[in-house]
Amino acid sequence: MRIPEGCREAPLVGPPTLLYRRRHLVMVSDMAGYDEMLKLCMDRLPSECREGGRFTMPHAEVLIQGAKTIFFNFYDVASALRREPDHMLKFFLKELATSHEEKDKKIIFQGRFPGPLINKKLELYARNFVLCPNCCKPDTKLIKVDRIDFIKCEACGTRQAVKRV
Repeated sequence: MRIPEGCREAPLVGPPTLLYRRRHLVMVSDMAGYDEMLKLCMDRLPSECREGGRFTMPHAEVLIQGAKTIFFNFYDVASALRREPDHMLKFFLKELATSHEEKDKKIIFQGRFPGPLINKKLELYARNFVLCPNCCKPDTKLIKVDRIDFIKCEACGTRQAVKRV
């Protein structure tokens, strides 16, 4: 059997196993070549598959205008995080210790808050109220039982109490 260029044959310790990957045939033994086979497969995966999770944190589009900060894509970010805009707004107002006004689907905060600060607060919000504390997946819901708020993960089933905003 001919081994394609760039692939090599693992030393045979047990019965050989064949791996088909994108029209290439690679022979590996049981565990002796497993690490090599795994590395070979990972090298051939497209970069978007190797990057990790499917969740990407949305970034805030912020403009400072005078003594006010305009958060342009606030509602888009809230919908990407699958959270109520009112809940997220309450969190931002508390964290930034400011007031706001709403105009044409934009949130205008009173005060000068640079983009990196808004994005840092957004990451803090996602860590506390969006991502599951157990499996770190974004498939969660905020539920209220009696007077206690919980984050419930739809992926692993974990339910954990969260701080009130």
